[in-house]
Amino acid sequence: MIMTTPPKIHLKDVRKAFGDKQVLSGVDLDIAPAESVVIIGGSGTGKSVLIKCILGILTADSGTIEVDGTDVTHTPAGSRVVVNKKFGMLFQSAALFDSLPVWENVAFGLIQGEQMNRDEARHRAIETLAKVGLAPEVGDLSPSELSGGMQKRVGLARAIAGNPEIVFFDEPTTGLDPIMADVINDLIITCVKDKGITALSITHDMHSARKIGDRIAMIYEGRLIWVGKAKDVDTAGNAFVDQFVHGRAEGPIKMQLRR
Repeated sequence: MIMTTPPKIHLKDVRKAFGDKQVLSGVDLDIAPAESVVIIGGSGTGKSVLIKCILGILTADSGTIEVDGTDVTHTPAGSRVVVNKKFGMLFQSAALFDSLPVWENVAFGLIQGEQMNRDEARHRAIETLAKVGLAPEVGDLSPSELSGGMQKRVGLARAIAGNPEIVFFDEPTTGLDPIMADVINDLIITCVKDKGITALSITHDMHSARKIGDRIAMIYEGRLIWVGKAKDVDTAGNAFVDQFVHGRAEGPIKMQLRR
């Protein structure tokens, strides 16, 4: 992809190891403003580690990570306040706080991070819940009273409540039935496109990847082995991508055995 504007996220030769286990082995990727990129790949291939390095949860061993042209590769967590305000995150399990009502889960970053007063934060939370199809009264429920699909919607509302420029989606449809998964896909598309948000998602769900992604990248053994338009993933001409996309047991990707 040839970019006519500077990338929102720039990754160059990003590497990360844990002991003698090399997880990221030189990842190169540019993501344009308002673009949705989906990273696919099997478990343990480095998808989550890559996102954690961008977020600053983990520090890359080497390489370059830039956000809006600012090198954040080795910036300490305490010095990333300005950059982190650009981010929103939908966690795989929604990761809601059981002790807080739904509205306060959605407004958590507004209250704790931006010191917004509680009345204003509640108003913003209820408005944001409406954007993901949840009625105002849901705001007063506890997370334990919600279905899995509703919890995902609340997680999405929390991710966008602070008007982030970049949102990360970690397995957004995992654990949902096909209909609810597609509802979440549609909500992601609406929220991202309407707000011009840059999105980076990781998923095993190829229906979701095709639907929410402008481009798809496949990671294997710590490297991106294919990057292309989402509509081209089924004709990628790459044996690894073809096996993964079609869920075939036979092919160049072999199940790793624990020793």
